[in-house]
Amino acid sequence: MRPQDSTGVAELEEPGLPLTDDAPPDATEEPAAAEAAGAPDRGSCWLCLSSPCCSRTEPEAKKKAPCPGLGLFYTLLSAFLFSVSSLFVKKVQDVHAVEISAFRCVFQMLVVIPCLIYRKTGFIGPKGQRIFLILRGVLGSTAMMLIYYAYQTMSLADATVITFSSPVFTSIFAWICLKEKYSPWDALFTVFTITGVILIVRPPFLFGSDTSGMEESYSGHLKGTFAAIGSAVFAASTLVILRKMGKSVDYFLSIWYYVVLGLVESVIILSVLGEWSLPYCGLDRLFLIFIGLFGLGGQIFITKALQIEKAGPVAIMKTMDVVFAFIFQIIFFNNVPTWWTVGGAFCVVASNVGAAIRKWYQSSK
Repeated sequence: MRPQDSTGVAELEEPGLPLTDDAPPDATEEPAAAEAAGAPDRGSCWLCLSSPCCSRTEPEAKKKAPCPGLGLFYTLLSAFLFSVSSLFVKKVQDVHAVEISAFRCVFQMLVVIPCLIYRKTGFIGPKGQRIFLILRGVLGSTAMMLIYYAYQTMSLADATVITFSSPVFTSIFAWICLKEKYSPWDALFTVFTITGVILIVRPPFLFGSDTSGMEESYSGHLKGTFAAIGSAVFAASTLVILRKMGKSVDYFLSIWYYVVLGLVESVIILSVLGEWSLPYCGLDRLFLIFIGLFGLGGQIFITKALQIEKAGPVAIMKTMDVVFAFIFQIIFFNNVPTWWTVGGAFCVVASNVGAAIRKWYQSSK
């Protein structure tokens, strides 16, 4: 389920994939648990699609070499599933974005509870990490609500591209909070990303009153833009928290805090806004189920991808989210993106790809 969360992530909707091979992933959509600690125990695991479960296999056990390119295929499939989930969010216009988030939290909770029971990790977490788990839950769920709101108030392509600015914020926050190096290359990628966002937002003081290609009024477009940027910022904050926790917290426990606090936060916001109501249309109810199913599928495959492939190539392939968003916008909404959007997407994607290639090259030395 999707940060760029994010995802995540986003969660994890995650785009905010890590650009180093030793950092835990984000997606805007959700962070992967490729190396989450767990008690050694063999047996089939339906969630990660492997037997024995790769998150519980003893480190000393020999593993078969994965097929070449399988990790990238999983990433491509994950990008497709996340994009389909976003498409259904866009289609459900009669349900508030926060309510969609609540339904997704309930759906994912039903999946996480048996996983936590099976892994015997408990539901509270290590004493010294609980504050970080709470922050991860609140920030990640907020990122999810914001990106859902952005999908509903602006074009699918524009919202998707803006969420891909998450890695830039991740670099800045990691530099400030974790004392990670922030190089001139990172500054250059930041400038590229900001340029791309400006081309998509098209502020009137630079571009005049041109609103071509915008689905709503400029004020609606601007609200969606702020929501998408906010989602990218919160998703980046989530990733920094996950890096801070490292491998000391089980992946499913992290998701547990995300869905529980997300549900609580959604209920509070919906109560204040007075927007809580069951979907009247049966089709909307079906779409809500699809949002949960496709989001979960995307999360599973991005997890699998990061288990067998380095983060650099995965981050590059993850930019296919943008391609799918453009295709879906044209096919399902008959809305051809403007050249401003295309130019903005090029700048943001180029920034992400450049950063991924640089980190990949550094880690391979």
